[in-house]
Amino acid sequence: MKRVTLLSVALILVIMVIAACGGNTKVTQQPVNKKGEDINNDSQLEDTKEPVTLTFWNYGNTITDTEFDKLIVQPTKEKYPHITLERIRTDDDVTPEQLLAAGNLPDIIYTSTGSSYYRFLDIGIVQPLDELIKKHNVDISKVKPAILESIQSYTEDQSIIAVPLSFNLFITYYNKEIFDKFNVPYPSDEPQTWQQWLEIGRQLTRVDNGVQYLGIDVGGAGNLARSLKLANVDPATDQSTLADEQWEQVFELLKQQYEIPGFIGENQELVYDRTQFMQERRLAIRHAFLANMIGPLEELHKEGIELDWDIAPAAHFGDEKVPGSIHSLIVSNQGEHIEDAFLVVSNVLSDETQRLVARNGRVPSIINPELEKEFGADIEVLKGKKIENVFKLTPIANSAPHPLDGKLGAVLDTISQEIALNGKDVVSALRAGKEESDRLIKAWEATR
Repeated sequence: MKRVTLLSVALILVIMVIAACGGNTKVTQQPVNKKGEDINNDSQLEDTKEPVTLTFWNYGNTITDTEFDKLIVQPTKEKYPHITLERIRTDDDVTPEQLLAAGNLPDIIYTSTGSSYYRFLDIGIVQPLDELIKKHNVDISKVKPAILESIQSYTEDQSIIAVPLSFNLFITYYNKEIFDKFNVPYPSDEPQTWQQWLEIGRQLTRVDNGVQYLGIDVGGAGNLARSLKLANVDPATDQSTLADEQWEQVFELLKQQYEIPGFIGENQELVYDRTQFMQERRLAIRHAFLANMIGPLEELHKEGIELDWDIAPAAHFGDEKVPGSIHSLIVSNQGEHIEDAFLVVSNVLSDETQRLVARNGRVPSIINPELEKEFGADIEVLKGKKIENVFKLTPIANSAPHPLDGKLGAVLDTISQEIALNGKDVVSALRAGKEESDRLIKAWEATR
């Protein structure tokens, strides 16, 4: 015992001498907080950060205040209490360019894949995230491959320019009250083709007590094209794809819809939305994205307004595949707190946040089949609904994007109008549409 004690004393004396002399020995001071306590983990380090307020803007997507709080604000507050999020509120028709001109640039932009990505890339405010992902050790491999592939397809160097919150799949909503009114059986829980759905809708397009009921709205040419993974531009030729026979399939189906007596509205409406389904209650079947309807239906329920509805599998063209849009978060490269903004957006990939995503009626963006079992668990309006129908079709990645998708989408609208309102045949309308699309593409190429 005595030998051990003497050895210990000697060792202490040696350490004291080394410390006093300095030499090459480096003594590391443990970080402390304002109370003088050691900081040994991220949560304690978080307490030392200066408060930061970040702005959040939604462009082109649906995210209710309740969803914003549950899926973005609260998870951020729990993990990064120094960050406060404020939502920028604008009218639906305000463009990114108008927001920039007003000097109201958001730190975080919530949007989806498609022309929106190109719009923000074109005005030069998108922060590439690859270096930040590496710096903060974010496991990007957990993102579903179809989602990651789609996000990376927008830049030549395959950069990650957004972080996905959810995979926004199509689903079929139907109003049981209208089915009951006209004594039409409810839809099958087995996947059905667009043509089969159109036939059901035909039975429900009627006038009753002066009200024009609409049996179905398939959602327009763009929605149908998604089901076929049809791009607007052929990347091999840089020409419009409108000569593809699949576009004939799309517009022949639309033509059948337009020809249903009563479908075209008094003001020549060709497409209907959730207003006719939820508020007016005269649209029986609506094919739409999950996020476009679930949140608003929950808000309606909270207001005490009940609607008797359910969900069926998405429509398809015979392959039982369902397209999706990626609801995602972009970090602005113009903000003063880019790193803090990245912490917010990368946190949506955490298992905890993705569980909230699933439980609040959105399809998670990460690979974890267990989360599907919790889909809609926190949404009152989904209780008793046929949740299993959400997952009966195989999700597919988006078609190849193009910077002109927005303008070329307007050409599709023109083709629809020519067929529905001016009586033009599908082949002729497509031929004229291809000429206009190729003209737009050629003009765009000339400016590059």
